[in-house]
Amino acid sequence: MNLSLELMLQLCIILPMIATLAIMATARKPNLREAVTISTCLVVLYCVINLYQGLTTGGEISVFWWELLPGLQVNFVIEPLGMLFALIASFLWLITTIYAIGYMRSHQEENQTRFYSYFAIAIGAVMGIAFAGNLFTLFIFYEVLTLSTYPLVTHAGTEKAKTGGRIYLGILLSTSIVFFLLAIVSTWFVSGTLDFKPGGVFASNVDTTLVGVILALFIFGIGKAAIMPFHRWLPAAMVAPTPVSALLHAVAVVKAGVFTVLKVCVFTFGLDLLSVLPSYQFLLYLAGASVLLASLVAMQQDNLKARLAYSTISQLGYVTIGALLATPSGVIGGSMHIAMHAFGKITLFFCAGAILVSAHKSKISEMRGLGRQMPITMAAFFIASLSIIGVPPAGGTWSKWFLLMGTIEAEQWALMGVLMISSLLNIAYLLPIPLHAFFPNLLSSEETGKERALAQFQIKEAPLPSLIALCITTLGCVILFIYPQPLYELSTAILGPQEITHGK
Repeated sequence: MNLSLELMLQLCIILPMIATLAIMATARKPNLREAVTISTCLVVLYCVINLYQGLTTGGEISVFWWELLPGLQVNFVIEPLGMLFALIASFLWLITTIYAIGYMRSHQEENQTRFYSYFAIAIGAVMGIAFAGNLFTLFIFYEVLTLSTYPLVTHAGTEKAKTGGRIYLGILLSTSIVFFLLAIVSTWFVSGTLDFKPGGVFASNVDTTLVGVILALFIFGIGKAAIMPFHRWLPAAMVAPTPVSALLHAVAVVKAGVFTVLKVCVFTFGLDLLSVLPSYQFLLYLAGASVLLASLVAMQQDNLKARLAYSTISQLGYVTIGALLATPSGVIGGSMHIAMHAFGKITLFFCAGAILVSAHKSKISEMRGLGRQMPITMAAFFIASLSIIGVPPAGGTWSKWFLLMGTIEAEQWALMGVLMISSLLNIAYLLPIPLHAFFPNLLSSEETGKERALAQFQIKEAPLPSLIALCITTLGCVILFIYPQPLYELSTAILGPQEITHGK
């Protein structure tokens, strides 16, 4: 396949959209339908890897589509932060599709064609967000992602699913229209451009009070980052099937949110201006409060997916803190945490779905002793939990290390304490799940005996495709610890040599 990099960039965005038609056309032939989906995943991943190689060799890759009005252009540019996001999304789309084949068939889900169709549209939107060359382009695909994931949230068609979908759509649309769009218009009015530029787009003599208000509009308007109090959509969306939850938490939606926060902070404001804005301290503490409060709520949840949902809200706060610290280490830690959290959290949701399909359990209180029945799944859950906590041998260790370094560089000692306390809370609400699954020491001896007898004859893991997928993402958590160098280099390249030299 001999294609130009510019064509590959466009294929990443267009091909998933076109694949939707093929997926719908093969609705009555599930094997062919899923072959179309996986083939599209592989082609998109191939294109993204080639774009990555083109970026690392110093190539400038950009595509212009059209100009709606003077200054309002739809164009795409490859840069390190977008490349990092695209690599994560394209790879995990493939893995999530493999998982979904096992899950959806085993769980006998209805409307599977609709699921794969909207999933493809969502990935096309993610690629548009990742490669957006300006705020206008990013906003268009940001909204497409919201609309394309709504049918996935309401997939079950129950009244509960419809209610969750209304909350999901209501919060994300209202924040983007009331705050995000206003922030974009204000940026255009003040700076005269919507392009992303290293060091930011605002003049050195700009009114910092006005720009501080614009920053607050961005942070509240990017609802997909789930900053409190605009976080309720995320727990509400947990009514969706597990593959959709994986899409929301690791592949697309929340990652699009924190990616946008990082992109805006680095390429619209710039680190030097960011740190002197009047709203800087308030927004940092708000992100810190989200980290702690969501962790505390997570500890109270007995439903596994609900606990993981509040955990995601907390972990997103880490990336927002990294962006708002306005230090090189903060940006590096925040961007690395997008990847580390993606692999860790998607593994946890894969495990939750495997437990539901195989053991028909969704409550944590019912999972004691489950490690004997599902040893691979619970071992994967344990390793992924270590990554979310941020301890070896899992990749989350490195992103949290750089985030802590960022708090030192910014002299934000309170936020350093927040990150450390949050990691302790991560231990409290995640580790007991696999530990009690393998060592149900609170069970009576009679119940323990029954569990042991059951384990001798009933080791029942998830369907093979789902099991393969969760093993791959678990391995990814470990590989990112052993070999984080490519991810670190991409994260460092986001800043550019000037920011690294002159950053705080």
